[in-house]
Amino acid sequence: MKNNILNRGAVALAQGVRSLYAGGQTDYYLDPLVVVDERSDPVGRIKDGDSVIFCCRRGEREVELTEAFTDPNFPNFDRLPLDNLKFVIFTLYHEKFKDLPIAFAPTRVQGTLAEIVSGAGLSQLHIAESEKFAHVTFFFNGGNNQPYGGEDDVSIPSPRGVPFDQKPELSLPEVTRQVVAGIGKNYDLIVTNFANGDVIGHTANNDAKIKCAQIVDRSLAEVVEKARSAGYVTLITADHGNLEEMVKPDGSPHMAHTANLVPFVLVDAEEHASTSINDGILADIAPTILSAMGLPSSSSMNGTSLIQGHDWHGSRHVLLIILDGWGIGRSDQANPIFLASTPFWDDLVRKYPGSKLKASGDSVGLKNGKAGNSEAGHLNLGAGRVILQDDVRLDMALNDGSFFTNEVFLETIQEVKRKGTSLHLLGLLSEKSSHGSIDYPLALLKMARDNDLELVFLHLIFDGRSTQNGSAPALLANLATRMNEIGIGQVVSGIGRGITLDRDGDYSKIKKAYDLLVSGIGTPCQINYGA
Repeated sequence: MKNNILNRGAVALAQGVRSLYAGGQTDYYLDPLVVVDERSDPVGRIKDGDSVIFCCRRGEREVELTEAFTDPNFPNFDRLPLDNLKFVIFTLYHEKFKDLPIAFAPTRVQGTLAEIVSGAGLSQLHIAESEKFAHVTFFFNGGNNQPYGGEDDVSIPSPRGVPFDQKPELSLPEVTRQVVAGIGKNYDLIVTNFANGDVIGHTANNDAKIKCAQIVDRSLAEVVEKARSAGYVTLITADHGNLEEMVKPDGSPHMAHTANLVPFVLVDAEEHASTSINDGILADIAPTILSAMGLPSSSSMNGTSLIQGHDWHGSRHVLLIILDGWGIGRSDQANPIFLASTPFWDDLVRKYPGSKLKASGDSVGLKNGKAGNSEAGHLNLGAGRVILQDDVRLDMALNDGSFFTNEVFLETIQEVKRKGTSLHLLGLLSEKSSHGSIDYPLALLKMARDNDLELVFLHLIFDGRSTQNGSAPALLANLATRMNEIGIGQVVSGIGRGITLDRDGDYSKIKKAYDLLVSGIGTPCQINYGA
């Protein structure tokens, strides 16, 4: 019976996941798993002539796998010929993919901070390590992949081959050195991201989290003192919370983003602590920076300067430091920032004017109450306005029914039917990740069913960031139940997000994902046809 078959792929995959757990693996880095039939042949391999819908929406983590399937001059590893493969993406996360079928094409944000600074003929420097480089470039610049005139972008490679919690400093020392050098070159605007709070905040290593806060404090001291001596206005904030919560109420590790407020601190050698700063949202920072630089805001910016009526003493150079994942937490033993020795940070918030900013939910264009993330945070920071995020756009489409009439999806389904080939859905096994939701492939299964398409294969990406480690088998069981209600589709493979959604140029990981999807290379998960 068809419904039993739907269950079998998910059940077989769940058994494979449990075996990998027994070997010490975690959801985020689960090795490739492939469902095989009674002859031990892989089920549902992607073949030439098939169609793939990549059901992820965010961007920087989806680029490398998309390249592997769509770039005719892809140089990183050998691939099987798939010249007639149709590869559909949900959103345009890099302009190199502008000619692909895009289900929810974006409207590029105009009039961003970086664009205005460039238009004024001023210089700017954007610096981050590779884990967060897209955030100070692509996202901060409103979805623009190319630097504006006068903009220099510097990416520092993040550590590779070692768990991040074993190197909580990441590449911050080199980021710090580059920022200091940029100050010395007298850039008009410098934007930098300190990635540590978010990257280490996603781990379960409490000692690393405390050490991370101390490392950030030391780099912050070096950069701020250099900027202050050079006459810069320094603004310090965060894109969202994470590091400030170390444990959950039940004592288990807290490893996710938060909806907490984030700090905003002004360091201006020309002014003193009596300066009044308003509370606000991340979108208020760009107008604040433009005010300090003596530039008018874009007419499309609806954020307002956090420092009204302030005498900037002329047009100033500005340094914006984004402490990734550095939210405002409680002053207790559950807050690594509170526990850490952070004398410089403590001195800053005590001596210099500051305020609190909303960095989550509808304040950054996400669903109400949803924790912030780096993409939403940096988009709002650079745009100077609240930008509706893809999860909101897609949820609106699901709720108003326009998802099910999307022309790109319908054309793809009809093309598969005409050609007699297969439809493959590559989706994240998560309910609330900023990269996607299992609701998307399930909605596409409904569309396929309603259009009389039966042969649909579901390839899963295990999350491990927005889901609890160890939760994959339960999520697979729930998925099987929902698929049975729809009545079509087969779960045929699974692999960890940390492999499939690499963003650090490690194409050895992408090769694992590609080989799983195309060649069925992975740990076999045998379907039990007697069940």
